[in-house]
Amino acid sequence: MNTKDNPFGGMGSQYSTSVQYGNGQPPREPAPGPATGTPLVAEPFVVKDVSTKSFAADVIQESRRQPVLVDFWAPWCGPCKQLAPALEKVVQAAGGRVKLVKMNIDEHPAIAGQLGIQSIPAVIAFKDGQPVDGFMGAIPESQIRDFIEKVAGKGGGQAEVADALAAAAEAREAGDLQGAAQIYDAVLAQAPDNVDAIAGLADILFQAGDSAAAQEVLARAPEDKKNAPALAAIRAKLALAEQAAALGDPGELERRLVADPNDHQARFDLAMIQNALGQRQEAADNLLAIVKADRTWKDDGARAQLLQFFEAWGLTDEVTLASRRKLSSLLFS
Repeated sequence: MNTKDNPFGGMGSQYSTSVQYGNGQPPREPAPGPATGTPLVAEPFVVKDVSTKSFAADVIQESRRQPVLVDFWAPWCGPCKQLAPALEKVVQAAGGRVKLVKMNIDEHPAIAGQLGIQSIPAVIAFKDGQPVDGFMGAIPESQIRDFIEKVAGKGGGQAEVADALAAAAEAREAGDLQGAAQIYDAVLAQAPDNVDAIAGLADILFQAGDSAAAQEVLARAPEDKKNAPALAAIRAKLALAEQAAALGDPGELERRLVADPNDHQARFDLAMIQNALGQRQEAADNLLAIVKADRTWKDDGARAQLLQFFEAWGLTDEVTLASRRKLSSLLFS
């Protein structure tokens, strides 16, 4: 590849970062920022590392099937570390419209030299076997999305959104809450009224202990979709958590029940706290015990609260299904 045919040629063969550091020393790792609520445990989005030897197959040939972005980086490059999470997040949310690979220029300098790359991070897009566009520096997510749309076409269609939501669901199933949250956030950047993305992101924030942020996300829903079942379920969770927070010490409630098993108020309050702690089966069993003992207590309040739990847990939740069967048995036996 010569510099005449290469839109990135003519920049020399020496590398520099896009941000200069004093005395030529590599940057130190940034200090971790404050966490809000419970930290989310993330599995990293896996991106393939390519070498000079594998470049023809992993980039040139692969780009004949779909655009391939090559992230040229080095371990000592601070801006490379700043760009990588945003780049991976946007590519992941693109739903397969582009592929991302990484090339360490310290270990494999030849390709970067042929492309005339002088400053890193540098991201070069290959399409149909040729470099077609690129950018340098740690640019923000919005500009990365614009770049991908320029290279691969505008996304946000139903198929792309569906693929992204499926990827978010898989990430949640695998325990990668941070990855799922990033995908939901990216979907909302393209489709801000998507109920599934709003509900998914709000639920993750609620699980992380940030109820205020979850409420803010729910508020994004358009007026005609505010009562969608998925959003109603999250609101029910938030309401239950607020109620439980004011109920006091579960240990004291358990002591009251040991002293008096018919202390229905103590059992009811304990069920509320157990639900807030994620102890669904225990919460359901306590409310069912009240229903069995006294249907008239607080105008059948235990049954009403149990139905509210079912709504918050979801109609297909295992505890919901099992507890519904038990409730039906009590009511119709």
